[in-house]
Amino acid sequence: MKQFFMTLCAVFFFLGSQAQSSIKSTDVLLKEARQQAAKENKKVFVIFHASWCHWCHKLDTAMADASCKPLFEKSYVTCHLTVLENGDKKSLENPGAMELLKAHHGDQQGIPFWLIFDKDGKLVADSQIRPEGASLDTQGKNIGYPGSKDEIAEFQKVLRKTSKLSEAEITLIGERFAALKGS
Repeated sequence: MKQFFMTLCAVFFFLGSQAQSSIKSTDVLLKEARQQAAKENKKVFVIFHASWCHWCHKLDTAMADASCKPLFEKSYVTCHLTVLENGDKKSLENPGAMELLKAHHGDQQGIPFWLIFDKDGKLVADSQIRPEGASLDTQGKNIGYPGSKDEIAEFQKVLRKTSKLSEAEITLIGERFAALKGS
């Protein structure tokens, strides 16, 4: 009986360690995304999110909408990083994600928070609204989910700067985000 109990404990320990190791680190996810972006001549769109975050789910829903998904896929490799989980969901967090969020002034901004990197890993845009001409090192106000008219306009400016999208495609994305705000 003791042998059975020890074997059972070993199995549960092994399964628990395997489950935790299936969460990839931020470094691994970003490396994979950068490699794909370099191969496809795209940028990396990093989204910080959590399972409990309503606006994070809205952002994912809008980006995955049939009218928007191919447009985002045209210019970006999307990489989700899980942060700010609670209790038993803490194990869902990507190791290193919180440090990256803090490094880009996002830890006090709320989520979703997003960054856009070029294929070489250089930050080219993020979800913060700043005064015209301010550098990306200047802390701004997080757009999160672009739902208001001003936030959508700012998001569209970012898309113009970082994507291969036409003006009609950028307009379509703005309309879709505005329509989903109230749902």
